[in-house]
Amino acid sequence: MRLSELGELGLLAELERRGLAEGIEHDAAQLEGGVVLTQDALIEGVHFRLDWISWRDLGWRAAAVNLSDLAASGADPQALIVSLAAPGATRVEDVLELYEGIAETRVAVVGGDTSEADRLVLSVTAIGRSERVPGRAGARAGDQLVVTGQLGAAGAAFRRQAFVRPPLRVAEGKELAARAHAMIDLSDGLAVDGAHLARRSGCRLVVELERVPLAAGAEVDDLGFGEDYELLAALEEPGPFAVIGRCEEGEGILLTFNGEPHELSGWQHFAERNRATS
Repeated sequence: MRLSELGELGLLAELERRGLAEGIEHDAAQLEGGVVLTQDALIEGVHFRLDWISWRDLGWRAAAVNLSDLAASGADPQALIVSLAAPGATRVEDVLELYEGIAETRVAVVGGDTSEADRLVLSVTAIGRSERVPGRAGARAGDQLVVTGQLGAAGAAFRRQAFVRPPLRVAEGKELAARAHAMIDLSDGLAVDGAHLARRSGCRLVVELERVPLAAGAEVDDLGFGEDYELLAALEEPGPFAVIGRCEEGEGILLTFNGEPHELSGWQHFAERNRATS
């Protein structure tokens, strides 16, 4: 069997079944003392195209996608570890601009690695500390579903062959982590990430798409693209955050638009097509 047939979730399930990985169901790994760790890699031609994004924005993006996992864990960022692989012909000025973009997040780079490669690869590990990590497994029937900001900006940008800077939702993540039953960052699309939360929590998510706050220029179907890096949380009292649905008894996720069922696509790791080439 090939990875394209098994898929990311199938691979993770197989690793867990064989005892080769544990505790990998959440946005980040949790260690003793409230330490939280997460890691994401960005690969040229898979996650980005250099003719669509500046080096500075790429640096911001590489840091922000990891900081989003910390935000979903209610964590304060402490440090970043950055590994860079690039062709030898890469301009030093471009690499410095990339690191300047990382520095704009105001989280220090304290280590990493460099290597030569035939295309650009960025791997960032983010380290944080959290008093309470909601995780993905605690949503309950009766909970409200909220998001921290407007969605669809990344999908709308991709349609015009561009990327947008992901937001940093660390403050919102800490606020929600104090009372959320479950929380996840929206990296793979509302339908896919919502399904992750539903599966781990053992409940059904109902999302009313007309209630989702849309970014400027975004359409409803852009909600399936992913890369919005807002937070989706399940909790009893929504507070200041936009309510987009609810949790109920059952399983899976139901998306409706003006009362009618509506399907959204989503990011599928190991699929033959990807964001940078679609």
